[in-house]
Amino acid sequence: MSKVRFINNVLYCIIIISSISCTGKNRTTENANASEVIPDDIVEMRHDQIKLAGIDTGSVKIRFLYRILKVNGTIAVPPQNYATVCSPLGGFIRSSNLLPGNSVVKGQTLAIIDNQEFVDIQETYLESKNKLEYAEAEFKRHSDLYKEDVYSEMNMQQVTADYKNLKAQVSALEQKLALIGLDPSGLREDNISRSIALKAPINGFIKTVNVNIGKSISATDILFEIVNNDKLFLDLTLFEKDANKVSQGQKIRFFINNETEEHEAVIYQTGKSVDTDKTFKVYATVTKGCKNLLSGMYVKAIIETSGKEVAALPSDAIVSFNDKDYIFVFNKNKEEAGSSFTEYRIIEVKKGITEGGYTEVILPADFDQIKAKIVVKGAYNLLSAKKNAGEMAC
Repeated sequence: MSKVRFINNVLYCIIIISSISCTGKNRTTENANASEVIPDDIVEMRHDQIKLAGIDTGSVKIRFLYRILKVNGTIAVPPQNYATVCSPLGGFIRSSNLLPGNSVVKGQTLAIIDNQEFVDIQETYLESKNKLEYAEAEFKRHSDLYKEDVYSEMNMQQVTADYKNLKAQVSALEQKLALIGLDPSGLREDNISRSIALKAPINGFIKTVNVNIGKSISATDILFEIVNNDKLFLDLTLFEKDANKVSQGQKIRFFINNETEEHEAVIYQTGKSVDTDKTFKVYATVTKGCKNLLSGMYVKAIIETSGKEVAALPSDAIVSFNDKDYIFVFNKNKEEAGSSFTEYRIIEVKKGITEGGYTEVILPADFDQIKAKIVVKGAYNLLSAKKNAGEMAC
């Protein structure tokens, strides 16, 4: 708020209170002359003062209000939408052109890695594969000879063992090649490579980049982190006393970064244990996507626990004083000393559920909800007037 605007607001409040104060004093003098006694539960204003104070009236409405819980939490992604990328055998970074925030698709090359071990594995695989072809032919030949009693059982067992060992070795090497990203079926003696392409395992956005050209990496180094924000959920923290107020399927409204835009989620799981700090977790699926939602963001959430139809007023219609709640109700218009006045009666009430700018109000048993005109705007100005007159002085 600018300095000029602040000063204008202060002057506006001073004018209202001063006007009301003067009226109160004048009315006191007039009342003394006319022997009029204003009841303790009445406050009156001239019509010009009412306009200046912005007073407006309305009626009690029957509204469906929810009981709510206000909780905090963060936005998270499920494990299948979050990937940590490492190189199984380490090596040296030859090239990479990705930055945090870049979008990637599954199978896209993240970096090119060089390693002598890649060459050794390919060499061993091709040698073992060639030996296996020979061993397989020997196994078939000796099997035929063994059936004709030309070959001994001991020699047949040795040939069989050699064949199975080589077959297992080739199968293991194929898995190693697949692990580092090489296709065994396309590997030949003339296309052995010292490099592999590190691929993205999921679609998403690059969250972290820990590589640069020439960097030596090990198998345990985290090179990239990828996040897919397509399926976000809320990780909320509640106190244990509220455990019986939440359940699967309940709706949640939440806000991020102090924004006024409202987002929606639905509870899909509640915590099954309480932490040492007497809190437990609630998890909710975000039902509508939004480009502003990112994993790790702090959120303020409102959980709708239960609802019912109640008598309600705008929250500004209810004023508080000395730990009690009041409303002002139009009493009557009158003319005195050539001036028009309006009387408002102050009535004590009880507050209930508050939601969306409306508050449940529990009224006295004899209160006429249909005919009553209740002050819905400017109630605090009437309260100030009554306190200024000395009738509600602290």
